[in-house]
Amino acid sequence: MKDISGEILTRIRVALKYWQSEIEEKRMFGGSCFLFKGKMCLGEFRGQLMVRIPAEKMEEIIQSPFVKPMDFTGKPMKEFIVVSEEGYNTEEKLQQWAKMGVAHTKTKLKK
Repeated sequence: MKDISGEILTRIRVALKYWQSEIEEKRMFGGSCFLFKGKMCLGEFRGQLMVRIPAEKMEEIIQSPFVKPMDFTGKPMKEFIVVSEEGYNTEEKLQQWAKMGVAHTKTKLKK
């Protein structure tokens, strides 16, 4: 059986390589998450990519194909989305999500 989670985690680590010294990997939400200076920016859960995004972009971004609000408890989490495999199946797409997650997390550090 193919280890999809392991492949995704390897790809995420590569996508976050630029920020490597400021990234911590941690088990959260039943998957693996990546924290930028202690704040979650990206993660993996059951083959899906979790991304932290600006609240003001939520409506626009969830209109994108393969994207939906992150909802583990019956109530969508603010500023979090999940992206199915088709939405991050190239390195360019994954890098775009990584940049968005880190950029948004940086805004949370200024508060």
